[in-house]
Amino acid sequence: MALFQAELRRRMPALFPDLLMIYGFIVFGCDGSRVDLARTRSNEKAYAPSRKKNSGQTARMRRKAKKSARNRRRLLAKQKHSRKADVPQIWVTLMFHLGTRLPWDWRLGPSDSSERAHLLEMLLALPQLSLIAADAGFVGYEYLSAIHQSGRSLLIRVGSNVRLLKKLGYFKESGNTVYLWPDHAASKKLPPLVLRLVVANNGKHPVYLVTNVLSQKRLTNAQVITIYSKRWGIEVHYRHFKQTFQKRKLRSHNSENARVELEWSLLALWIMLLYALVEVRKSGADPSKLSCAETWREIRNTMRDYRHPVESGERLRQRLKSAVTDDYIRKDKTSRNYPRKKQETPAGAPKIHLATKSQIKRAKELSIRDYASQ
Repeated sequence: MALFQAELRRRMPALFPDLLMIYGFIVFGCDGSRVDLARTRSNEKAYAPSRKKNSGQTARMRRKAKKSARNRRRLLAKQKHSRKADVPQIWVTLMFHLGTRLPWDWRLGPSDSSERAHLLEMLLALPQLSLIAADAGFVGYEYLSAIHQSGRSLLIRVGSNVRLLKKLGYFKESGNTVYLWPDHAASKKLPPLVLRLVVANNGKHPVYLVTNVLSQKRLTNAQVITIYSKRWGIEVHYRHFKQTFQKRKLRSHNSENARVELEWSLLALWIMLLYALVEVRKSGADPSKLSCAETWREIRNTMRDYRHPVESGERLRQRLKSAVTDDYIRKDKTSRNYPRKKQETPAGAPKIHLATKSQIKRAKELSIRDYASQ
């Protein structure tokens, strides 16, 4: 698996040098998703979430259940909810190259894994000019500081669960300079993380983005918004994998086999799309028009009909050149009642406060210390 991944990562820049960078950065999207498993003992043992939470509360409910029917009903309802929550799933955290719209790396774990911890595992293997675009689930001083200190750039959406500071005086500031400096970091005398705040609008509500690329000459606000809009490609890729490639639920009943099935399925889709993208580019089509469904259909047809004589112009390479999406304009589908449609509330606006006198004093002491160490 590692050899295949390394070879595919080597080929992507060689095959698509013009798609490698966006605005001078090698841009990656990072996001996590769950893949369902068969409910077997092996899968539950390896991939079900931890049951440590509320174990004492459940024991108390059992004792009370002996006393009344009402408590018994409550206990049964809680056990039913617990059974649903214990369904085994594999958590996939995918690093996705936004220029080619192809995977780059991934990490797997139980359904309660930390996608932020997975990100740190993949971080140091990324090229130095990388920029990581991620949603509000990746916010956190320790994680963003690790990205910044590694020399990579970040572009993260922030919401109402984030507190930012203004006018701290730690760095040469402009109108959109903000700081991420939680109290626990300040108490440990860790430096504030200097960021630039960019506000976009997706047509429904404002979207708040922060980046450690502070110079607008290096990356303008419009370019920041464009890059973040391309992050949607990783969501589309997950849909291709689960819906088109039919891997929403794995078939393996053994936990070790399930991991093998998932990893080789991810790799197979990567190889298939890379091969098709080469042929689509030869035809002069826009690489963003590559259709996963058409690619999958043409490859399956070729595998099924390999014994039949192939007519001129009907070889797989010729067929893949037309594996692109059609040009008709899609209608708005937000009102459709899909069975698994997510009902998520907007992330909201971050809490931005003016720095207090004590925070300014601490920041000044840190800046003097950092200057002296240099």
